[in-house]
Amino acid sequence: MALLDSPTWFIISFLAALIFMFKFKYSSSKLRPPPGPPGWPLVGNIFNLGTMLHQDFHKLQSKYGPILWLKLGTVNTVVIQSAATAAELFKKHDLPFSDRRVFDSLTACDYHKGSLAQAHYGKYWRRVRRLCSSELTVHERINASAPLRRISIDKMIEWIKEDVSKFGEIQLNKYLFFMTHNLIGNIMLGRDVMDLHSEKGNQFFEATNQFMKWNGTPNIVDVFGFLRWIDPQGIRRNTEKHLGILLSLVAGFVKERIEERKLGKESRDFLDALLEFEGDGKGGIEKLSQKNVTIIIMVQGGYPLVRVTTKVAGLSLGSNLSEVGNLSGVFKRISGGSKKGNMSM
Repeated sequence: MALLDSPTWFIISFLAALIFMFKFKYSSSKLRPPPGPPGWPLVGNIFNLGTMLHQDFHKLQSKYGPILWLKLGTVNTVVIQSAATAAELFKKHDLPFSDRRVFDSLTACDYHKGSLAQAHYGKYWRRVRRLCSSELTVHERINASAPLRRISIDKMIEWIKEDVSKFGEIQLNKYLFFMTHNLIGNIMLGRDVMDLHSEKGNQFFEATNQFMKWNGTPNIVDVFGFLRWIDPQGIRRNTEKHLGILLSLVAGFVKERIEERKLGKESRDFLDALLEFEGDGKGGIEKLSQKNVTIIIMVQGGYPLVRVTTKVAGLSLGSNLSEVGNLSGVFKRISGGSKKGNMSM
């Protein structure tokens, strides 16, 4: 009787009910899934995979073929392992598989609803993608921003030279971070948005690092969705905390621009394009919410330009490393008239 009253009996009953539910689901299905290894109750095929996923998939392919069916916890997974099968998938079944799976951490602050990278394929995604393409990623606009990118790199080099002379060591990723975000600020807002030594700038840098850390942590909820309400590792809670800081800081710039527009101040940049966005009157989105504008600017806005600029910055910093033995020499060569990286695409 003691066993029947214990929490152990409740857990056993709960697991038995889950197993029965899964078995009933598959036995009653009219469509058979692709071939795959048999899985364990509840955990599925998790133990069939190790740290070298590509090797594990290759071993399973020799037995089960180019289309592999796996059950990872409660998540149904299809693995495509041949070029011909992948081509057929994208040709005949493109739309059903067009969405990316949204991990639980990225549902914090409704981030997944506004981000172009995470939003479901539909009217919102198509309209925002078209807007980003026309306002940011066209070849002419990227090349037109070359002077801004050159200025951003020059400022970063000056910061590094100054701090090397003061401290002797530097955290290079921090300088690249501030350089890229000030570049985005100049493209979208017409000004620098961060000071390397300001409290707000360092708060943004730290919050970004924490957001990336928690977002990159393996989350048990992503394979056992019924644990979402518990959030056992606290990943979504911590992501929401640090993402909230980032959104709050970026939202301040958006609100500032809205107030400027009310006062009649004219400007024409990507933020204005987002704020002026109107739907096509055909049942799609009619206006972007302020929150979605904030998310788009924070994540999507300057990515293509940042990618080009960071690459050129790396070339500028590394072009003479094989010849110069210390950072001071490198920066002296870079800033002393050596040929600067080409900022055009």
